[in-house]
Amino acid sequence: MSTDTLDPGHGHSPAAWTAVVIMLVAFAIGTVAFFFSLAPVVWGAAGLLIVGLIVGWVMKRMGYGVGGSKYTPKGH
Repeated sequence: MSTDTLDPGHGHSPAAWTAVVIMLVAFAIGTVAFFFSLAPVVWGAAGLLIVGLIVGWVMKRMGYGVGGSKYTPKGH
């Protein structure tokens, strides 16, 4: 078996990276807002977390996920 068939990709795709960056920003904003007791901002950050998940899913459906038509794997 070649290494290409054994490597599932581990999420190294534009869709995965975009989703993770959006969700990390949301988590950071939510953490700071929670520290300062800013409940509306915490809920906004929770909403942004959901947006990150949806953006990743949409990008995957558009072909930017691992194995998608617009994804080109990079050599490591």
